[in-house]
Amino acid sequence: MPITAPLPPDVTFADVEAAAVRIAGAIAHTPFVQSETLSAKLGAEIWLKFENLQFTASFKERGALNKLLTLSAAEKVRGVIAASAGNHAQGVAYHARRTGVSATIVMPTTTPNLKVERVREHGARVVLHGADFAEAAAEMLRLAQVEGLTIVHPFDDPAIIAGQGTAALEMLRAVPDLDMLVVPIGGGGLISGAAVVARAMRPDLRVVGVQSEIFPGMARAAKGFIGEPAPGSTVAEGIAVSEPGRLTRRIVAAGVDDIAVVSEDAIEEAIALLLGIEKTLCEGAGAAGIAAMIAQPPLFAGQRVGVILSGGNIDTRVLVAVLQRHLTRAGRMVRIRAELPDHPGALARLTATVAAHGGNIYELRHERLAATSRAKESSVSLDIELRNPSDLSGLMSRLAEEGFRARQDAF
Repeated sequence: MPITAPLPPDVTFADVEAAAVRIAGAIAHTPFVQSETLSAKLGAEIWLKFENLQFTASFKERGALNKLLTLSAAEKVRGVIAASAGNHAQGVAYHARRTGVSATIVMPTTTPNLKVERVREHGARVVLHGADFAEAAAEMLRLAQVEGLTIVHPFDDPAIIAGQGTAALEMLRAVPDLDMLVVPIGGGGLISGAAVVARAMRPDLRVVGVQSEIFPGMARAAKGFIGEPAPGSTVAEGIAVSEPGRLTRRIVAAGVDDIAVVSEDAIEEAIALLLGIEKTLCEGAGAAGIAAMIAQPPLFAGQRVGVILSGGNIDTRVLVAVLQRHLTRAGRMVRIRAELPDHPGALARLTATVAAHGGNIYELRHERLAATSRAKESSVSLDIELRNPSDLSGLMSRLAEEGFRARQDAF
């Protein structure tokens, strides 16, 4: 049963309503529409909230602007500071310039230059410090004290939470009969705001969070998740938060029904699915809600589900890798190793055979000195994109008929 108990009083529904009035006109009222194709594919009525269409391609603008607009006159004069290498940095920088507040953003020295330049383009002073977020955050605290700057926290602040909650407010005003909200969780600001709205407007509504198995901090802190974090790095950098906020964990514990912890493969598949079906670009965090529906379909079956696509800032190289891996998992990208007789025209005949079966050669490596080849042969490794996974057997049969010794190789 959905949670119906009162939430902690730190953030109220009135705060979210006030934030909606405060930021109106300066924040995009993003589309909230049903996806018929995803609904049919995933077995639920899916409504998508396109927060990846905000100006800086993330919901983070909502909380950042609300915080800036609640500053005192003295705080506005002194300026604000934030530590971030991602969406929060852009949201604060963009709206600080719009509202005439000077902003300093502390970013790790490892931050990609493109992200640094985006923040600078919004008029913020960028301080590069530390090898990771923790070191950047420590420098932020030092500068805030030395320079008298107001900290704009990415999630653990009532004004930030109220601002993020306006996304859920728009969703429930547009489609009041939803059965469930599905929200990605990093530090917990977005889902905390969504929980405040849900408990006020629809106490029976189920609120489900989503985290990567590599960063299940909120699931462990607020919902008793006992699994250890998976090793490795995550494609969902926007929710890669090791330690959730103190305020947000209290709200999540009281107001969120469940947290789905999903694999990296599910997140990657969700990115590819949203791009292929909805033609919308999501970062890993933005696609996490759909990843949960892919990974745990019984939790959502037959429900009317509102999913927040929280952001669209994904590195181009990461996107390419995600799409290639998607093709591989789907059986449409295969690697074949073939032995060629060492005479003119053999390679051309091999590639012509692949083309005749609709295969698109993505990469080819011709290895004349491979140890596995015979003296009068050379080895060729081909990465091939197929139109359909079922085409592989026909292609392998045809290669054998043409006299090529070929086998499928692992990537």
